[in-house]
Amino acid sequence: MTTGEAARLLGCSRQHVVDLCDRGELPAVSVGAHRRIRRSDIESLVGDGLTRDQERSLWLHRVVAGRLAIAPDVVLTRAEENLDHLMKVHSSGLTRVWLSKWREVLDSGLDAVFDTLTSRAPWAVELRQNSPFAGVLTPEERQATLASFRVHWHREHAA
Repeated sequence: MTTGEAARLLGCSRQHVVDLCDRGELPAVSVGAHRRIRRSDIESLVGDGLTRDQERSLWLHRVVAGRLAIAPDVVLTRAEENLDHLMKVHSSGLTRVWLSKWREVLDSGLDAVFDTLTSRAPWAVELRQNSPFAGVLTPEERQATLASFRVHWHREHAA
């Protein structure tokens, strides 16, 4: 991926990614005058330190991403309606900042939305805490997803 794409996943500036590469903290290969970075190197830099609630949110948003792949117009329309409502309710404060970032993501196209829904990067984790995708999943889908998550969490994280 490019340094710009890596910066978006990490929630930092492109120059910061370049600096990480120059210092050897992030492996990259040169392609002409450009750097390319493996996604796995970005993900290992981010780490896996999600809380149970953050991972549960990620789990739910992965299912939303599946619905987005099947019916993008329906899902994006719902997200836009929810976002418009939330922005009216939250006219200032930190929530408004995150909602404005969601507006940027939705305006950036499907790839940006998929990245945000499924990324473990800190910026995506924060965005999902103020998600405009409420109501995309039916109550039955949500409950089935949460049940599946509980099994996953027990298998992967319980000691």
